[in-house]
Amino acid sequence: MTTPLTIRALTVADAPAYRAVRLASLQNDPAAFITTAAEFAARSLPDVAERLAPTDLAVTFGAFAEADLVGLLTVARESRPSLIHRANVFGVSVLPAARGRGAGAALLDAGLAQIRTWSGVTVVLLGVTETQHAARRLYERHGFTVWGTQPEAVQGAGGERLAEHHMLLRV
Repeated sequence: MTTPLTIRALTVADAPAYRAVRLASLQNDPAAFITTAAEFAARSLPDVAERLAPTDLAVTFGAFAEADLVGLLTVARESRPSLIHRANVFGVSVLPAARGRGAGAALLDAGLAQIRTWSGVTVVLLGVTETQHAARRLYERHGFTVWGTQPEAVQGAGGERLAEHHMLLRV
């Protein structure tokens, strides 16, 4: 029997688990992220904890299988007056051992629910590299559409250049 997942906003107290899962995600699938594992590993735990604290403009959600953190997703609202109608989804990852259980969908549902509480937000944006087919399908199932593709947007560790699909969802 599969352990049910719990989704909740992460707090400063979750920083050690968040750091471990984020680092593992960056190492396991470097083409999915702009931040490299080396860049993230150089951040101190207090710095990671400070960025993890929920604010009026950003919340990071975690998917838990019992006590184990297995997935992450961050939503952030723009604060500048001309961009305040926009929110972003980023840092989405699910550990390989936990994939196929709906963690990505549950995290995205939680993030979108949070965004809908932010008055005036009308559009949600995200980017997904061309190699991340499962992630793109997840976003499309949630109503996101590609509005443009930037060629050579991200340079991989081996020097390859990947396109990034820019997606949006109107809320």
